[in-house]
Amino acid sequence: MALDYRKCAEEIFACLGGKDNIISAAHCATRLRLVIADNSKVDTKTLEDVEGVQGLFDSNGQLQLIIGTGTVNKVYDEFLAVSGVSAATKEEVKAAAAARQPLPKRLVKALGDVFVPILPAIVASGLMMGIVESLAKAVESFGGSDWFSYLDMIANAAFVFLPGIIATSAARVFGGNIYLGAVIGLLMIHPNLINAWNVGNYDVIPTWKLGFLDVPQVGYQGHVIPVIIAVWLMCTIEKWLHKHVLEMIDLFVTPLVTVFVTAFLTFTIIGPVFSTAETYVLKFASWLITVGYGIGSLAMGAVYPITVVMGLHHMYNAIEAGLLSSKEFGNLNIWMPIASAANFAQFGACLAVGLKTKNPKTKAVAIPSSLSAALGITEPAIFGVNFRYMKPFVFGMIGGALGAMFGSWMGLGATSYGVTGIPGYLIINKPFAYTILLAISGGVAFALTFFFWKEEDKKDEEPVEKGVSDEVIITTEKGEVLAPVNGKIIAAKDIPDAAFSGEMMGPSVGIEPDEGIVYAPFDGEVLMVFPTFHAIGIKAESGMEILIHVGVDTVTMNGEGFEVLLDAGDKFVKGDKLMIFDSAKIKAAGHPDTVIVALTNGPEFNEVKKAVE
Repeated sequence: MALDYRKCAEEIFACLGGKDNIISAAHCATRLRLVIADNSKVDTKTLEDVEGVQGLFDSNGQLQLIIGTGTVNKVYDEFLAVSGVSAATKEEVKAAAAARQPLPKRLVKALGDVFVPILPAIVASGLMMGIVESLAKAVESFGGSDWFSYLDMIANAAFVFLPGIIATSAARVFGGNIYLGAVIGLLMIHPNLINAWNVGNYDVIPTWKLGFLDVPQVGYQGHVIPVIIAVWLMCTIEKWLHKHVLEMIDLFVTPLVTVFVTAFLTFTIIGPVFSTAETYVLKFASWLITVGYGIGSLAMGAVYPITVVMGLHHMYNAIEAGLLSSKEFGNLNIWMPIASAANFAQFGACLAVGLKTKNPKTKAVAIPSSLSAALGITEPAIFGVNFRYMKPFVFGMIGGALGAMFGSWMGLGATSYGVTGIPGYLIINKPFAYTILLAISGGVAFALTFFFWKEEDKKDEEPVEKGVSDEVIITTEKGEVLAPVNGKIIAAKDIPDAAFSGEMMGPSVGIEPDEGIVYAPFDGEVLMVFPTFHAIGIKAESGMEILIHVGVDTVTMNGEGFEVLLDAGDKFVKGDKLMIFDSAKIKAAGHPDTVIVALTNGPEFNEVKKAVE
């Protein structure tokens, strides 16, 4: 049955703590992306069970609901209509989320934003390098041919000029002129400089005498962090100058001063300091991967999915790019096997859940999510299934740890980054050993999950699907009024309000609500909506006129905690949602949350019966 987009949007909105708790909303190809003011007000338990929501996770300051391609845009349109929230672009949502994150996470996010856009160039070069080198090993004559020389040039271009590519991307991220950024990046590998990979061939390194400084004439081939720091400085200088230089000379002065100052500081301070720091970081990463017969890799294989949950995994991009550009490490990405083992283990755990579960919704989410994880995209599997049930996530950590340790033993490495799982065969140096790594990672996680995870391990039982009640509370000769709210029905005399207990508004019934949703008790239309949204008047097609009043003396709350989903004159059918209210806020304000239903035109009927007297 097709998804009811309106109902899905309404149920999502009902779990978010009201309009004021939503800072912004956008969507991508598969996910509804929300920035929430106070996450403690979000009912995640109910939210993850909304029909249409395949999973949810909080990443980079965003609450992301996995809904699916072709569906999310329709749910998003309904969500805007239901919530009254203004539409935002994905970039605006990211900006709003980033502003609320602590500094360390903002730094990691910035690294991710720099490296993710250049992945196609890195992957293409890495794949071609792998293919060309394989051909050279398979066909001895090919290794010395012009074809090899030509294809090798194409394959390594992205890595030879990597600082220029990174600098251009970094300038975009930091809000500077991307062409000035490209100049800084290319300047750091200028042909007049000694290639950093050939420094060992020189007995004496030539220097520039710049004032009291001796500046080595050495390029920054193979370096990443110094380039990013230099471009960040460039963008900072450029933006400051744009604010302080007269507009009539800004076009000439700002670029000139920006490039000159940035270049000087780069070659005198930033380059020497951060290239040395980066070298130590890469040596530490290499040591960690190979230390203690693979113990370091074992630890990182276990920790990797935790960094995915925390949104910190993009920090590895800088390490991987540095490894690929460094001849010291054989131009191999020895971090990739760790990531691949960790990701494929989450595939195995998620697949086991999908095959074992008896819950059709869980199965419908787990099977496709596991296939996505097998291709290296693990967020749906982790956030939609494994982390939600926790044990599969832990079993995935175990499988990833063992697979990563095996990869270290076998000396596995890749010619690119950004590709893991099954596509990793295109860039891995030892395909057969890589097959064993995937078998260990996915197999261990699958077996542990299949045999030791039980469906009742879920912390909370599946909630009973609620909707309009089938309990009749008022009957006339022209029709029936169903209970618009799920809960305990009480007699009018027990309503804690003199006006309603005395039935001054007409024959009345009270309901102590179990949930904060008011459903339409019949087919009809909206007559009026109170300005404070705590009450609504509706009319049935049969002529019955009903007042639904939420809480006692709640008019004094001035609409806080109430949301009416329809306007006066709108038509509805039985079961449609009319209102959403927050019982906790009503009680916190010192009011009973009793919902009162009154037949306001009762005298027009010859016979009126109530469920309780």
